Amino acid sequence: MKKKLAMALALTLVLAATGCAGGSSKPAEEPAEEAVEEAAEETEEAEAEAPAEEEAAAEVAVMSHEEYMAAAVDDEVCIETYVQATQSWWEDKITVYAASEDGAYFIYNMACSEEDAAKLTPGTGIRVTGYKAEWSGEIEIAEGATFEFIDGEYVAEATDVTDLLGKDELIDHQNELVSFTDMTIEPIQDADGNEAAYLYNWDGSGEEGSDLYFNVSKDGQTYQFTVESYLTGPGTEVYEAVKGLNVGDTVDLTGFLYWYEGANPHITSVTVK
Repeated sequence: MKKKLAMALALTLVLAATGCAGGSSKPAEEPAEEAVEEAAEETEEAEAEAPAEEEAAAEVAVMSHEEYMAAAVDDEVCIETYVQATQSWWEDKITVYAASEDGAYFIYNMACSEEDAAKLTPGTGIRVTGYKAEWSGEIEIAEGATFEFIDGEYVAEATDVTDLLGKDELIDHQNELVSFTDMTIEPIQDADGNEAAYLYNWDGSGEEGSDLYFNVSKDGQTYQFTVESYLTGPGTEVYEAVKGLNVGDTVDLTGFLYWYEGANPHITSVTVK
């Protein structure tokens, strides 16, 4: 239909041009039919460019961290941020802990080739486009997000949030690199009621290579922390350090403030005092 309309418009223009030439007997420089087709092609090209321009205009603008947090769950989002750490790459997907100076992000199972995964080192800049999601309190960019590399570099320093444990304000630091000082290792019970300084999985059902769970206390309150094996698995300094803990040890801890029904930090460093 558009092509017929373009042809008709072009023919009208050609006829109008012929009329303007008066009664001149000078032959046209090109046949009228060719002029019509050329004009129609130009019209079609202009129509083809319009959707592309509209699509570019509809692209999601890069958001600040405040704008990202204000977006509704399932909204399309676009952020520019910097890699702080990554979980294990698997089947063209990778999970990223990221941060900018104005806030932090958790990007779950982002589409990524193995070659690009090797380039996602701490400090690397990326622009990520995807959809905002929430799972058990954790705000994240949902599986399937795409990314491209950008210029710049940023590595965050840990923020000490020890005094915010048990307070509502702690969630304001969700996904940031944080630290906890002078924490005491408390016993943790498995599903059978046995106590230990740590467990493989939250109920003790795991084995070497599983996530590690352990309890720590501060000012009489006890909290459960995790060593995420996809982030820092067997053989890493923190994994082996937690396996060497004893109930009653005093420790300083650093990790990413992941959230699962409350604070569930993914610990990346343990220092026994």
